[in-house]
Amino acid sequence: MQRQCPLCEAHCGIRVTVQDDVVLRIEGDPDDVLSRGYVCPKGTALKALHEDPERLRTPLRRVGDVFEEISWAEAFDLAGRRMRAVRREHGRDAVGAYFGNPTAHSTAVLAIEGLKKVLRSRNVFSAASIDQFPQYLASELMFGDHTILPIIDIDHTDHLLVLGANPAVSNGSITTMPDARRRVKDVVARGGRVVVVDPRRTETARLASEHVAIRPGGDPHLLLAMLHVVFRDGLDRVPVWASGLEDVRRVVADRTPERAAAACGIDAPSIERLARDFALARSAVAYGRLGVCHHTTGTVTHWLINVLNVVTGNLDRTGGAMFTTPPVDLGRVLRLLWGASSHGTYRSRGAGLPDLNGELPVAAMADEMTRPGPGRVRALVVASGNPALSIPDGRAMQEALQGLDFLVCVDLYLTETSRLADLVLPPVSQLERSELDVVFPAFSVRNNARWSPRAIEPAPDALEDWDILLGLATEQLAGPGSGVLRRVVRRVLRVVDAHQVTSLLILVGPQGPFSKARGSRLPRGRRGLTARRVRSIPGGIDLGPLEPRLPGILRTADRTVHLAPAELLDALPPAPTGVRLGAEADGFDLQLIGRRHLRSNNSWLHNVPAMVKGAERCTALMHPDDAAARALSAGDVVEVTSSVGSVRLPLDVSDEVRPGVVSIPHGWGHDSEGSRWSTASARPGVNVNLLTDSTLVDALSGNAAVNATRVRVAQAP
Repeated sequence: MQRQCPLCEAHCGIRVTVQDDVVLRIEGDPDDVLSRGYVCPKGTALKALHEDPERLRTPLRRVGDVFEEISWAEAFDLAGRRMRAVRREHGRDAVGAYFGNPTAHSTAVLAIEGLKKVLRSRNVFSAASIDQFPQYLASELMFGDHTILPIIDIDHTDHLLVLGANPAVSNGSITTMPDARRRVKDVVARGGRVVVVDPRRTETARLASEHVAIRPGGDPHLLLAMLHVVFRDGLDRVPVWASGLEDVRRVVADRTPERAAAACGIDAPSIERLARDFALARSAVAYGRLGVCHHTTGTVTHWLINVLNVVTGNLDRTGGAMFTTPPVDLGRVLRLLWGASSHGTYRSRGAGLPDLNGELPVAAMADEMTRPGPGRVRALVVASGNPALSIPDGRAMQEALQGLDFLVCVDLYLTETSRLADLVLPPVSQLERSELDVVFPAFSVRNNARWSPRAIEPAPDALEDWDILLGLATEQLAGPGSGVLRRVVRRVLRVVDAHQVTSLLILVGPQGPFSKARGSRLPRGRRGLTARRVRSIPGGIDLGPLEPRLPGILRTADRTVHLAPAELLDALPPAPTGVRLGAEADGFDLQLIGRRHLRSNNSWLHNVPAMVKGAERCTALMHPDDAAARALSAGDVVEVTSSVGSVRLPLDVSDEVRPGVVSIPHGWGHDSEGSRWSTASARPGVNVNLLTDSTLVDALSGNAAVNATRVRVAQAP
């Protein structure tokens, strides 16, 4: 059976060998049009996830301090009654929702829009405001729509500049590129350069031509100085479809490399060389991800990355940053449902954080569940997420979850979050569902369409995420005759499934028979792409390389790329004074950054023995000079303290991080009573979000600023 692994954005092709409903082995699929046989260790974990005896298979209802199994009919009835009661008494904003990353890895992403449409609540949150809002907002302000996201053409570039990303481990994020290690090596092998700018010498940096150890948070200063050099030396090549050039020239005029050096920790000659090498390359592309998203300057940094690509002539150009022509136009779908993109239409009640396209930032989530008054969240749907571990200020989040009137979780396990639920609704395993990927072809380094048939038949009464989310939406229908309406909708949903919806979206999509989208590789008319054709070709359909699409896809009023939106100009960090940034007066003299491992994906895989075996991975990583200054050695148990909390964990010492930095991975902290992750609980690690402050955000987007958190480290008592 040929399908894709849905555990991360790479969606690598796999071959699943099954006999009598037992998975015998999982291996990379050499026929897959995108991954070509590559698969990371996570792909093989699908077998263990499916067979895990601790995976839930029946809805659970809380009765006192324990859970009891109930039928799906009882579960939907309970969810409907309790949530409708909350809405009647406290208004529609009293019912909120949180959607985790896994919802984007299946057609459940479309069902989510149905649930949001029915809830009509201002209190909708998702993992996007932990790691994507800055990119969304930069695209909305520059290109007119948050779904128009530049993708790096890594397979054709001569110069790759990576800021705060680690594709050798992630295999791409908002740039889907399976086997990213090979792709990075290929850039160097064909005579190009790869430069990684990161406070840590990451797995990607070890493959690169050069590693530049930047100070956490120094990225916008580096980029402004690089732009200064580009303009000063006459290296700019600005396309005709870009506007606002003079404003950019003006704001970078005094951002010299000498002034930037102290703020970013990179000397002026190196900054000048980085700028010239990038601008003079035959083709070049700058790429930033989580490491720069997780800052108070996240949106500004992603804007400057885009500006650097534009002014050097590397946006919408082979080997630069380009735009996909996917089978499904997600932007069009969202516009049909919600209208034009929006930002700041409303704000959270406490901190006043702005919404982005109908979602509030998660940094406001705990406060919205505890702050008294109209609009307080009293009932919450959590779908495929674990906010108890993933949201800043973890203690406040866990207390807020415990204080809800009703919590329903759609999850495979009793996690740190779902253990607190009143109702848990488990979907089928990843191998028991079939679907066409509607999300990640929009972010892939090569246009493609791929189908994933189910490898194992689910139990007769099992439900997919699609069915569960739309079932919850149906139960929220209220008003005169609502009982009849719910029965009618249930009957319709039995007939209309996800495959029919995606089939229709492909027909009217950019590669479909009726498309006029530039970059579509298939003939028009009846020979355009259809879901039936995708399903008939194992390994998927290669729709060709990325091709120039500007200005046709722009949604700005004047059909130009806006290089200098006023909101972004106003949000620029002050020019550095030239004085090195010192330790804060309160003694928090180190900056905290995260890190990721190839065998881990947030908290999803920590109950799979093969994914957590070996040396302890949840450690504090510190430079030898910093360890010596504190009389610490590798293996010591240290206490890491921030302004909001502290954790204790083992210490690793290595010069792979720059001095002044400590690194702790996210997704750990499996020590909560009541969760059912025996393997994870045996090696719990610590929840790094016990150290992060929910009040630290990117002011423009509201994205959580969990990077560069100020901490101190000492021997644990």
